[in-house]
Amino acid sequence: MTVTVRFAPSPTGRLHVGNIRTALFNWLFARKQGGRFLLRLDDTDLARSTAEFAQGIEEDLRWIGLEWDEFARQSDRLEHYDRVVEELKASGRLYPAYDTPEELELKRKRQRAQGRPPVYDRTALKLSEDERAALEAEGRKPHWRFKLEERVVVWDDLVRGTQEIDAASLSDPVLVREDGSYLYTLPSVVDDVDFEITDVIRGEDHVANTAAQIQIFEALGETPPRFGHHNLLVGADGEALSKRLGSLSIQGLREDGLEPAAVASYATLIGSAEAVAPYESLDALAEVFSLARISRAPARFDPAELRNLNATLLHGLTYKDVEERLQALGVSGGKPFWKTVRGNIGVLAEAAEWWRIVSEPIDPEIADEALCATAAKLLPDEPWDEDVLGEWLDAVKKETGAKGKALFMPIRLALTGRDHGPELKPLLMLIGKERAAARLNGERA
Repeated sequence: MTVTVRFAPSPTGRLHVGNIRTALFNWLFARKQGGRFLLRLDDTDLARSTAEFAQGIEEDLRWIGLEWDEFARQSDRLEHYDRVVEELKASGRLYPAYDTPEELELKRKRQRAQGRPPVYDRTALKLSEDERAALEAEGRKPHWRFKLEERVVVWDDLVRGTQEIDAASLSDPVLVREDGSYLYTLPSVVDDVDFEITDVIRGEDHVANTAAQIQIFEALGETPPRFGHHNLLVGADGEALSKRLGSLSIQGLREDGLEPAAVASYATLIGSAEAVAPYESLDALAEVFSLARISRAPARFDPAELRNLNATLLHGLTYKDVEERLQALGVSGGKPFWKTVRGNIGVLAEAAEWWRIVSEPIDPEIADEALCATAAKLLPDEPWDEDVLGEWLDAVKKETGAKGKALFMPIRLALTGRDHGPELKPLLMLIGKERAAARLNGERA
């Protein structure tokens, strides 16, 4: 059977780096094996799901470089889920429960106080027809629970190895709410069957759900897919990232100017045995990706490390790689300009700022008026090359006695208004004699 995976976000918000990491794991796993990738929108929460968020999810995936072979929305399949629910009711595996949230919480508190796990006690199964009728007469509507078989569920996890969960330690999961809407569990299983999903790759926070889902597959007479549960993200300080993921949205990273290849490389490789390095294409990343090399320890996400990786990626790009994007930014300096500035930028947009510095008037910063005036007077006639400019700096050094930082910093500040940046000689060649002389003399040029 063809390897088939799915990424199944809920369109109730934009994707964050944790979501895109799971999407990448699925896509790369399938790509490496010539498989298929399904994008499924789990939009059964009709109150919170929006078309805007659905469109945003597609935009985020395409920005990172992911395309899908098939697309589905759960909201289009509600009648199918309804039929499966009736099958499970008829087989006795789905039963009505009338407990209120307050009653359930009180039971859990009592169980904890008695040192017992807070597992649903199946009170609903003990109700007679008359008792159920009385509860419904009070206005109560049932939610529907899946009756778990109290046995150990075992599976060979693609990341974690052999996993065992005693279903007796779990509450019978609610599959249908009082209002008839679905929690994700049942639609997910039904879709995995219908779309012939062979491998479910997701975060380790779903491990406990897997035992129940395997039993639902089996109750429907289906063979469960293989499961793989990867580690979750924490901050650089080791603290949980969950509350901060909103600030790490894919939309936000894109707006910050980060390269999709850098984000994809970093999200994929952190928390694994592979060295974190930039890969310019997803195909190249797929060659080194392996679920077996994902660590059991949490993956540390450090925004500063991501930005360093982004800079490393840019430093290795040729002018041809960025030509169209530079032109779109208004940069027309060609290959010489790119070779001069690429080693000093963290995001591509910074190249536009350096182009402004070399091609448009700026206000110079004069830190040593006498030295800058001497440097302007000694500027040689063009054309220049780096040898000529080296001789010029030697002449300024001889004339003023300045050397090292005392020589280079005042000249850099006057020419660029910055105390750091690309190598001075090629930068000066881009600025040209007329503009350089004016700036060294303190003029806006």
